[in-house]
Amino acid sequence: MNEGNQSMIGIEYEKLLKISDDWLKYAIRLNLGHEPKNDLVEIRNAALADERIKKYLSDIANFHEILVTNHKNPGLPIRKLLFLLDLGFDTEVPEIKTAIAEILKHREDHGIYQSMTNIPKHFGGTGEDVFSWCLCDAPLLLLALLKSGMDYHEYIKPGVGHLISLCRDNGFPCAVSPELGKFRGPGKKDDCCPYATLIMTDLLSYIPEYRGSQVVASCVEVLLNLWENSRDQHPYMFYMGTDFRKLKAPSCWYDIVSVAGILSKYEFVRDDPRFLEMINQIKDKQDKDGLFTPESVYLKLKDWDFGQKKVPSPYLTYLCYQIFERLE
Repeated sequence: MNEGNQSMIGIEYEKLLKISDDWLKYAIRLNLGHEPKNDLVEIRNAALADERIKKYLSDIANFHEILVTNHKNPGLPIRKLLFLLDLGFDTEVPEIKTAIAEILKHREDHGIYQSMTNIPKHFGGTGEDVFSWCLCDAPLLLLALLKSGMDYHEYIKPGVGHLISLCRDNGFPCAVSPELGKFRGPGKKDDCCPYATLIMTDLLSYIPEYRGSQVVASCVEVLLNLWENSRDQHPYMFYMGTDFRKLKAPSCWYDIVSVAGILSKYEFVRDDPRFLEMINQIKDKQDKDGLFTPESVYLKLKDWDFGQKKVPSPYLTYLCYQIFERLE
């Protein structure tokens, strides 16, 4: 760990390294310890040799093989790709390079990248497998391209610009491409879609020209307002109730760690009492060793340390430490 970062989490950082698998040690040293990537070749190679990481890499190479029919599914290739990119892997890994190339093959006229999906006719779709986009997945594909180092102006800016044009005063709506017909989620047409608003807020946090924009300010306010009024407001059946407040990993849906993590990327949010209330609820669940135990899990992820609720999870702890580091 760089000496200048010793005060961040101090001895807790060292504890976390000791109990982590190689794939997480790599991420911790790179993203929390801020060690140069060139100094981490050995641990990076060890991480890539982990059977779970190898399985994820194999899965993303066949990027459009799985239909996107449930956006909450942690087994979708886009979820696995973003997980790998967030750990610190990049297009030097052949499977990640292949996955990015597959995404680039399906780009519509507005610059938005498409997923293979099928919306049944009784839900307003065509009932056929078709490349299309929803506002609850299109930002993730743009985010993956951005994190993989693709040229922003050539590959990302046009699509972002079109998605931005859909924003309203109350955040982003439930919106889909023409291929999906009249499909819309279970909510009022004029409501925002909290999840679409959340992942657009995440995407824009990486783009300097939007970080201080009115669009971001509106989206952040929507999310904080939903937290403040969580008993009464749950547009499109997105609740911030008991289940939302359970610690869960990875951050791929609508829960307190995901929302707090994305909001923490904006400095102007960090003294907002509503945001600080979220942070305090997370901190209250930290044990005497500085670790966090999952309170909810994705059943498909039982092979990972965050796929159980009995003992502390190094990866969940890592996610929380990332949030706390931004607040310093």
